[in-house]
Amino acid sequence: MPLRRHVESRPGADLPQDGDSRTRRPHFPVTPMTTQPSTSSLHTSTITSLPLLARGKVRDNYAVGDDRILMVASDRLSAFDVIMGEPIPGKGELLTQMALFWFDKLGHICPNHLTGAAPESVVTPAEVPQVTGRSMLVKRLKPVLIEAVVRGYLAGSGWQEYQASQSVCGVKLPAGLTNAAKLPEPIYTPAAKAEMGDHDENITYERTVEMVGEKLAAQIRDTAIRIYKEAAAIALTKGMIIADTKFEFGLTEDGTLVLMDEVLTPDSSRYWPVEGYEDALKAGANPPSYDKQFVRDWLEQAQVDGKPWGKTAPAPRLPQDVITKTAAKYREALQRLTA
Repeated sequence: MPLRRHVESRPGADLPQDGDSRTRRPHFPVTPMTTQPSTSSLHTSTITSLPLLARGKVRDNYAVGDDRILMVASDRLSAFDVIMGEPIPGKGELLTQMALFWFDKLGHICPNHLTGAAPESVVTPAEVPQVTGRSMLVKRLKPVLIEAVVRGYLAGSGWQEYQASQSVCGVKLPAGLTNAAKLPEPIYTPAAKAEMGDHDENITYERTVEMVGEKLAAQIRDTAIRIYKEAAAIALTKGMIIADTKFEFGLTEDGTLVLMDEVLTPDSSRYWPVEGYEDALKAGANPPSYDKQFVRDWLEQAQVDGKPWGKTAPAPRLPQDVITKTAAKYREALQRLTA
């Protein structure tokens, strides 16, 4: 089964997607939840006891036999489709723990790709430190090549498109909405998955029917919207708004739909703290968010050889202040969610 990778452009083309190879994650691993990541960073894993399947923007995927995959979430960070040279300490652990939190909460809606086995059990003792807290041992599934994007608020490229057409990805919306406005109901705006380095392409629901058939297309849409609604309600009790997100699904050999890959992390979702949201909405501004915005903002003004960075590799070296602030945002998101 070919492994595919996430691209950094946002869902559809604008949601935080700092992911990577498209692998599926089963029922949940046994790593205990903690909001304090280890102090050491892992930019690139080196698991030599298992075959490397793919090295994505964040995750390194290794084959465990023919039916399982070890997904190691590194501390790499990408912006503008370029991987930064400096890791964000603890990022991989925090993303993994947040994904496990959501897999646990949402299992009654849709099965997930977690196997329930400990990642440490499939590597050598010397390799255990590379996987502890930041890995998932998952089922190998047939990927459905659709990004199931759900938007509950008008933001990012969705807001830009709305201003031009009063619609988002072909979905007509009421007149008079403003930047960051809550939508009357969450909308499903799928995208076709792209190869590594390319941007995902926003597509219509009708196109997904052509790709996978009406029954599976409807199941993916309805499952994604239900997951979003339940997750958004849980997050709101923690003082967090999930503005939009994207889900990925795979199929078992018997055709069962399975939620896989990362789920509802700051890399695949747009999280806003409730405090400050109303002020931003009134001002028509973007609310503060839990993601790598510190990095993006710095890169926008960074210069290389006296000229603005052209958003191509190699990336400028990140200042420690930007690294520290970015790590703190990821950590705060998990702490609020799991408190």
